[in-house]
Amino acid sequence: MNFNQIKEKLKNSTVGIAGCGGLGSNCAVALARVGIGKLIIADFDIIEEGNLNRQYFFHKQIGQKKVSSLLENIRLINPNVKVEDHDVKLDSKNIIDIFKTCDVIVEAFDKAEMKQMIIESISENLPQTPLVVGLGVAGWGDNNSIHSRQIDNLFICGDEGKETTEDHPPLAPRVGIVANMQANTVLEILLKNS
Repeated sequence: MNFNQIKEKLKNSTVGIAGCGGLGSNCAVALARVGIGKLIIADFDIIEEGNLNRQYFFHKQIGQKKVSSLLENIRLINPNVKVEDHDVKLDSKNIIDIFKTCDVIVEAFDKAEMKQMIIESISENLPQTPLVVGLGVAGWGDNNSIHSRQIDNLFICGDEGKETTEDHPPLAPRVGIVANMQANTVLEILLKNS
């Protein structure tokens, strides 16, 4: 399948991105670059200087909302992508309303309790919708520990072990690898029957 055929196939697909930080911003940009038809993005946070070590934002965007800045960056990359943005803190109630029309949902949260919330909410309310999660992105090196695996409609990308701490921070290389692995998993799901 050539790139034009891939874009043709993807132009009618909708992907939800729950969180617009390191995983979410980089995954969204990768999907925009390959011609995804629509992205539904949601986050409530603002960009801080400390985010720039791993998130797809720019110094001039510090202090702005992540969701609106990500929308702006996607439009600069591929103005053909439709972007529906939600400036909201996601919870078990609003997450279903926001992402119910998605073909695939990408989890891109920092906190374990938020990861658990989306996994439980999607499996209970949208069990046919594939969910691609990032788990274990902290630190550097150890590339061979990063992998993906599937459990029914749950796709896990990361090393599944290295939690973020002050001495083991998330950094651009590993976060980028996992975010792009998530985007690649989305493509695999959407293009598998092509």
